[in-house]
Amino acid sequence: MLRGVNWRHFDFLLLGAVAVLSIFGITMIRSAVAGNIELTTETNLVQRQIVFAVLGFVMVILIAGIDYHFWSSMSRTLYVVTAAALAILNVAAAAVFGSARWFQVLQINIQPSELAKIVIILVLADYFTRHQGQLENLNAVLRSLVYTLGIVVWIILQPNLSTSILIFVIWFALLWVGGLRLRHLTIFVGVGLFASAILLPLLFQIDVIKQYQLDRVTAFLFPDPDARYGDIYNIQQALISIGSGGWFGQGYGGGSQVQLRFLKVRWSDFIFSAMAEEFGFIGTLLVILLLVFVIFRCLRAARLARDTFGGLIAFGVAAMIAFQAAVNIGVNLRLLPATGLTLPFVSYGGSSLFTALMGIGLVQSVILRHKALEF
Repeated sequence: MLRGVNWRHFDFLLLGAVAVLSIFGITMIRSAVAGNIELTTETNLVQRQIVFAVLGFVMVILIAGIDYHFWSSMSRTLYVVTAAALAILNVAAAAVFGSARWFQVLQINIQPSELAKIVIILVLADYFTRHQGQLENLNAVLRSLVYTLGIVVWIILQPNLSTSILIFVIWFALLWVGGLRLRHLTIFVGVGLFASAILLPLLFQIDVIKQYQLDRVTAFLFPDPDARYGDIYNIQQALISIGSGGWFGQGYGGGSQVQLRFLKVRWSDFIFSAMAEEFGFIGTLLVILLLVFVIFRCLRAARLARDTFGGLIAFGVAAMIAFQAAVNIGVNLRLLPATGLTLPFVSYGGSSLFTALMGIGLVQSVILRHKALEF
């Protein structure tokens, strides 16, 4: 499938921006874990991220070389396999560990819920393409919601509420750009609010929504200024880290909050605060601008796509990266409750990095087969 591809259309600017973000992320992970005795596998964190980065960039080239229309014929198979993997993970984890979010293969943790983000983009892009012009029919919209719930329900049960919300955001973004009617939007908002008021207490009662998830929201809405532990503590340390970075930061490996381990989970969820302390406002601004540039190039691919399927794929990847980045940065700035969403391409997490790079490969596949060459 690599034959006949006009590689001169390949978006090297997009690839370059992603490469810079990934390399910078590995560098920040190394600083965040350096010399910290609490991490028995601290050296492995960097090595594992490098391995996933290399594999991910190889996957970018391979997926780019495959005509993205191939995934239309494979979307249902991918959907069934992903749903089955998530279901098996829930059943096996409940029986053996109580709960878990990943399979361990050759000492490597593989998180199916991360791969599910790409699968749901392909499945919904194919569905909305085949039902183009039919979204004024509420039944067509509801069927797309059923497809989404078939994946989300297993992710919620892990429990993994943040990824579940992300997949719903992808569904709504593709539904909106696919032609959702305003009256349907009004219905969804009303039904969603009503259902949330009924379902959230029920989900808590049956232990689907956990106490720690409610505690995060409570700590965000009603913070205890005297709290010395828990989510509010780390949010306070994140804000201190960001503030102490000033304009230009304290230098690589020189952040006291990071190196003295006041800031927790600094290599993944709170890596934005760590880089703010070490590189300051200017450094974080450059990272944000690179992420915005990546999102812009994905949206450009959606605009240039020669058909609806390609446009929806590129738009879905853009929505995924944008939402993850916005939520992660919002949590670090205490604009949102604490979640487990990573900063795309930067935070530690092999499955997350690999999934984001798969998304970039799909966008490149769309660009390679677009209707006209533009810059």
